[in-house]
Amino acid sequence: MIDDETPVLDNHLHLDPDAHRGIDAVRDFARVGGTHLLVVNKPSWHLGVEADTGEDFRPVFERTIDIVDDASAELPGRAWPVLGVHPGLISRLVDDRGYSPDEAREIMQGGIDIAAEFVDRGEALALKSGRPHYDVSEAVWEASNAVMRHAFDHGGDLDCAVQLHTEASEDLTEVAEWAEDRGLPAHKVVKHYAAGRLEGPTPSVMSDKDRLERAAKRAVEHDAPFLMETDYVDHPDRPGAVLGPKTVPRRVRWLLENGHDEAVRTAHVETPELVYGIDTDGTLEGATGQ
Repeated sequence: MIDDETPVLDNHLHLDPDAHRGIDAVRDFARVGGTHLLVVNKPSWHLGVEADTGEDFRPVFERTIDIVDDASAELPGRAWPVLGVHPGLISRLVDDRGYSPDEAREIMQGGIDIAAEFVDRGEALALKSGRPHYDVSEAVWEASNAVMRHAFDHGGDLDCAVQLHTEASEDLTEVAEWAEDRGLPAHKVVKHYAAGRLEGPTPSVMSDKDRLERAAKRAVEHDAPFLMETDYVDHPDRPGAVLGPKTVPRRVRWLLENGHDEAVRTAHVETPELVYGIDTDGTLEGATGQ
């Protein structure tokens, strides 16, 4: 069972501050034992922003920070914002709005620049970037990789993690090497929506039982870091698209019931400290020094 001293972190979910459940989803998470959240800004167009410059992303990031502050007030731990540009935006810019891949790259890199400003001021914890998980033209693929490498430049300069949305893969060693070439350690690159095994970046494992069993086994046998997530989208038209906000606490309970105490500590205490420099033990209510 989860006790009051066990941190439970969902490493990647979205909250809609206006159009769907928002803080009610946070309350559901906390009610079943959740303590900490990393809240990633929703894709800009889902918040009504059609970006033409990097500066156009600023209200998206500011609105995300607002709901993260509200979420922290509902948690026994706290929430942190992760800000960036969803890689799927490049298709929206090129296919729907007529920008060239290079023009789209410039817009998206400009958005990453604005996100990095928030990280630099301590208002956000990490950056988000990546590349499409679906087939695209060579020019779009190259532009997307350039956006991702630009995020790594900022990550290296700011010593902050970069969460990635990419194609499904169990080997992203090349991507991790790109980050390290820019001064960002591979363990600070986080593959969102990961399976239970991954070479290169740190996996943020979707919290279904099969993936978690593999990740828990690797954590013990190979001292492999991992995180847990739901990718909850908080969108009224996609209620079953991914996992609900109660899933991570329930899966933590299941892991503990099956003897995976060490893996739980890896995912919710040790890996958050390694990747983000956050103290999930110390930020719990009642923790020493709080």
